[in-house]
Amino acid sequence: MRAATVGFAAGIWLLQWQADLPGWPAIVAGLVSTALLVAGALFFPQMATAAWSGTRPAAKRFLGSLVAAGIGALFGFIQAAAIAQWRLADRLDPAWEGKDVTLTGVIAGLPQPFERGVRFDFEVESALPAEAIVPQRVSIAWYNGLTPEEYQVVMPVRAGERWRLAARLRRPHGLANPHGFDYEAWLLERGIRATGFVRVRGGSERLDALVARPSYLIERLRERIRDRFQDALEDAPYAGILIALAIGDQRAIEPGDWQVFARTGVSHLMSISGLHVTMVSGLCAWLVFNLWRRLPWLALRLPAQKAAAAAAIFGALGYCLISGFAVPAQRTLYMVSVVALALWLNRASSGSRVLAWALAAVLVLDPWAVLAPGFWLSFGAVALIFYVGACRPERRGWLAQWGAVQWAVTLGLAPLTLVIFQQVSLVSPLANAVAIPLVSLVVTPLALAGAVLPFDFPLHIAHWLLEWLLPLLEFLAGIEGAVWTQHAPAPWTLALALLGTCWLLAPRGTPARVIGATLFLPMFAVLPALPGEGELWLTFLDVGQGMAVAVHTRHHVLLYDAGPSWGEQSDSGTRVVLPFLRGEGISDIDMMVVSHDDSDHSGGAASILRALPVAHLSSSLEEGNALNQRPVAPHAYRSACVAGQRWQWDGVRFEFLHPNAALLGNPFLSGNDASCVLRIETASGSALLAGDIERAAEQLLLSKQGGRLKADVLLVPHHGSGTSSTAGFVAAVAPAHAVFQAGYRNRFGHPRADVLRRYAEQGSNILRSDTHGAIRVRLAGAAISVEKRRESSRRYWQDR
Repeated sequence: MRAATVGFAAGIWLLQWQADLPGWPAIVAGLVSTALLVAGALFFPQMATAAWSGTRPAAKRFLGSLVAAGIGALFGFIQAAAIAQWRLADRLDPAWEGKDVTLTGVIAGLPQPFERGVRFDFEVESALPAEAIVPQRVSIAWYNGLTPEEYQVVMPVRAGERWRLAARLRRPHGLANPHGFDYEAWLLERGIRATGFVRVRGGSERLDALVARPSYLIERLRERIRDRFQDALEDAPYAGILIALAIGDQRAIEPGDWQVFARTGVSHLMSISGLHVTMVSGLCAWLVFNLWRRLPWLALRLPAQKAAAAAAIFGALGYCLISGFAVPAQRTLYMVSVVALALWLNRASSGSRVLAWALAAVLVLDPWAVLAPGFWLSFGAVALIFYVGACRPERRGWLAQWGAVQWAVTLGLAPLTLVIFQQVSLVSPLANAVAIPLVSLVVTPLALAGAVLPFDFPLHIAHWLLEWLLPLLEFLAGIEGAVWTQHAPAPWTLALALLGTCWLLAPRGTPARVIGATLFLPMFAVLPALPGEGELWLTFLDVGQGMAVAVHTRHHVLLYDAGPSWGEQSDSGTRVVLPFLRGEGISDIDMMVVSHDDSDHSGGAASILRALPVAHLSSSLEEGNALNQRPVAPHAYRSACVAGQRWQWDGVRFEFLHPNAALLGNPFLSGNDASCVLRIETASGSALLAGDIERAAEQLLLSKQGGRLKADVLLVPHHGSGTSSTAGFVAAVAPAHAVFQAGYRNRFGHPRADVLRRYAEQGSNILRSDTHGAIRVRLAGAAISVEKRRESSRRYWQDR
């Protein structure tokens, strides 16, 4: 069973790497083949016995496991493909993208306030016009101008309400970047097949205050608990943590707190983790067992042990329901259920078998769980605990056992953590030694008590404990060297490191255990590819409606613009640029150029300056600009980008062509036209990064730099707007590749059709971040190569 389950998981994982799904005929054929193989394994065992008659028992078991794993893999692949085909069929008709529709349905999840309104999942019951084809579940943003604080007072929408909404929808479309978050996969897993917004003048109307369906009632209960916590802990800095521990809603936790949790390795404790579910389940079992055995009339009908097993299941289920049913909670619920069922039936069950049943249950219900980091970290942690328990039965003291488990989990999850996050906390063992018992055994029970009792004092006690814990975590997070960061390891180095983990954690007496440590070395020593001497790599990141370009030479990195800000708590610097740089193994930036002050170019710069050392900040910003007031790394300096500034890195020449020193601060040449224009030249070709310049700056460049504008690669000015890319400028640059950085279906209509036509007539290869995702252009040797993220790493769920 265990081998078949591992194969089943492997088959599902393999499907999620496919660019296209198999069609229904192939799926049916696969299901029939699986059924025949299973029938052969079950009803004709004598065939296998005859075939393997001369084989040793251990080899027979191994071959049998291989066959079971193969059948499981085939079934997992086909089953996941069938579910994916069914879900993808529920889609928004492209003909109705961006058009007004009237939706009637129910608010199906917790409404989430943000800086300009509220966002919620909406279960569609009907749509008008009748011919409109819309998916069953959509994500809606209502831009009503309310701040999160005002939302708590006005409360325009609540979970479980039925509404009629005038809305505009679009197909799921996220940013596509190396080492970036896959928003489209996340929406697919949640069953959301379109996103959109409420039309302000559409006449939206509440139809019912509450729809009495179990899932909606649970969401309304979660919302009431959240409201109660916010009322009881008004202005308390860590109220969001207690909300997350009680109902799984993590969005109220401050970004700064998340950074502390990540640097100390305790993020798993600040959400509904398996440890918390186990604690609640165990508490329920303990209470029922002790009550039941003291009541003879109950104990005679049902043994206390069985009553406690049932209580454990119901306790875990209840906590999972109010917590949003995340993967770690699901995993623990299924494990508790298997153990409780074994106790009920008076049967023993090994830890590996329990884990296998839980794995199968999670993936049958949610084949996209393998895309979530929490899936791998959660199951990986439990597998390591069982492995250490099986390999080290000689440990008797609870402190020694706890230390062995902590060591195993820290060491064993390090390779996965490096692959997923490109960093590992080195202070995690110390931080968890304090945080695990405090949060799991004290703070979480108090938060749950505050959710069910009519008193506020459990919440205040829990918050007081967090006020003691968080400063300690902040101290640990602030230690220099608290976090190891590096590039994303190659897959084969990860496989070696996982093998090394098993070897290192094997029982005493295992030969050559030191070899396990050496298997970790490739993960650190094998570095990502770098440009050669005199070569240039340009990565035009997909940041939506904004600009961000990473420029690599052999030993230097320049960042041209940092993308947009999406609010006070989110920007492309944190969400896109930093994950890309870390994944590429870049720990510092030689120069960051902020072309001008518009937030779609400078919005992510502050986050980058906070996170990485930047040796040189060059911009056209005024002296009083907030970015110029930010502290920079020691020995770093700032300067204005001025035409004529030149330098050379690794055989690659850089030069600013605009603005002229005499024009800095000129009110007639400000804003977009003050953008830093950077020319980069190698023996293989040249590139021109033009920022947001418009007609006036283009004419000035033509008059002063006309002969030097020719470039093989052009970052098209102002996202391809109608006020830029004049005919004379396009002819002077004559790019072989014209790169447009613009947001998908942006409200400005960038890039304009006439501008696209102008470059096409010039013979340029049109590259668009909204269509192709991140675009990497390599100027190396005699050729210029182009890699488009949505083509090189295509997945079946991605918009095309």
